[in-house]
Amino acid sequence: MASNYDNSAPFYDKLSHLVFGNVLVKAQTYLLPKIAPGSNVLIVGGGTGWILEEIEKVNPGGISINYVEISAKMIAITRERIEKNSNDIMLINAAIEDVSLSGFDVVITPFLFDNYTEENLPKTFSHIHNMLKPGGQWLYTDFQLTGKWWQYAMLKSMLLFFKVLCGVESWHLPDVARQFNTHGYEPVNTKTFFGDFVVTKEYRKAQGRAAGI
Repeated sequence: MASNYDNSAPFYDKLSHLVFGNVLVKAQTYLLPKIAPGSNVLIVGGGTGWILEEIEKVNPGGISINYVEISAKMIAITRERIEKNSNDIMLINAAIEDVSLSGFDVVITPFLFDNYTEENLPKTFSHIHNMLKPGGQWLYTDFQLTGKWWQYAMLKSMLLFFKVLCGVESWHLPDVARQFNTHGYEPVNTKTFFGDFVVTKEYRKAQGRAAGI
């Protein structure tokens, strides 16, 4: 994936709050209480790291987190935020496609897949899928289109902005639901925000699901 949010790191959170208020925070934190104590967690594309503070609020200590973020500037901001965090956190400054890990109880992908095209999504999705244990949780939050004209206009504006600033490849939202269905996931919880433009879902990976499928 070519996109890198270094250029937006200094103002990313402020811009998000300006446009959406606290909606994106609410969406990403809605399912965090579902993370069981002692879980081994993978977060992909977490940005400035504020979500690590929110995880600590509901699970102070005992959580092991691998935090994968391609932006070095986002990682630098995150490193400052976690100095006193009680959970065990490993920061990994790399594209998820270049990371080889396994055995996670929980995967969190906050606003990750809107960066991908329909063509390059399946490979990355399968790569992350193989890192999650059978029966594991996948907490997914992203934008969706439900037929409202303003959603389409807002999405196009955002993608254009980040295409110019950060090299985002996509002009459209890829069909992530199809990937979850193809890989045998069961949706357990769903909540929408901001006029259904933002959705957060808890998926459960099938027990004994074959790797790479």
